Amino acid sequence: MSDKKKGIVLLTGGRGLVGKNILEHAAAAKWKIIAPSSAELDLRDYQTTLDYVRHIRPDFVVHAAGKVGGIQANIAAPVEFLVTNIDLGRNIVMAAREAGVRRFLNLGSSCMYPRAAHNPLREESILTGELEPTNEGYALAKIVVERLCQYIHRENPGYEYKSMLPCNLYGRYDKFDPAHSHLIPAVIHKIHCAKMNNDKVVEIWGDGQARREFMYAGDLADAVMHALDTFDQLPDILNIGLGEDFSINEYYSEIAAIVGWSGSFSHDLSKPVGMYRKVVSVERQSRWGWRPKFSLREGLEATYSYYRSEMN
Repeated sequence: MSDKKKGIVLLTGGRGLVGKNILEHAAAAKWKIIAPSSAELDLRDYQTTLDYVRHIRPDFVVHAAGKVGGIQANIAAPVEFLVTNIDLGRNIVMAAREAGVRRFLNLGSSCMYPRAAHNPLREESILTGELEPTNEGYALAKIVVERLCQYIHRENPGYEYKSMLPCNLYGRYDKFDPAHSHLIPAVIHKIHCAKMNNDKVVEIWGDGQARREFMYAGDLADAVMHALDTFDQLPDILNIGLGEDFSINEYYSEIAAIVGWSGSFSHDLSKPVGMYRKVVSVERQSRWGWRPKFSLREGLEATYSYYRSEMN
């Protein structure tokens, strides 16, 4: 290409947590990345999506768009989480195929795994059991899109449609509103407010013993950029994560230390906590030759710094 870029990448969800981290990654400058907003490209409209992909003629599509949220949001609106994510995924995947795009990277979720699956969660255990009820709609939608990518490749091996399944994410550009946020941004907001208000106690849902794996979103962006460079070696389906987890209580304590709040915690045992444990296997990831760079402390510090900058 005349501008010396490696190729054209159509990135959906470029205004979200994952998309913004991809766009600010140092390696993004090597590509011509087109990241339309939802106002510029309504993925819910198939014909509009097809026309857009045909016009752009990308070398890759990276699908990072989606309706996301924590336990409260998923419980409150399962229909929207199911239908919106199916529509977004189905339309961009089928439009890419119809437009002749040969390489497609779909971003799924570790929520796709059965609630009773053995930890660490291995890619082959998807669809082997009942899903976690608190985010079932979201998980079903993500499974449909991942399977659609597999079917397209199975019918025509020249179409390399692959999926990454990241563990839970947090980081710069996250949503910190408790009504819509995941655990870590919600806890950052809660503990920061406790510090500002001189509150002595912060409540934790459940007993805090449930374990979660959270990766800094900048690391997922790094994995995506690595995938674009090594797409032929990328497995058809691949977990992306740390391979280790921490208890909810440990996340609260670590965030309290970073924020500088020294109060105590109480536990509301009546609240839902979701799956007791969810940590992904990183065996395939290791063989692929990639691993995260940010420690938990480094990621949390960067996220809290961003949160404070947004509050000012």
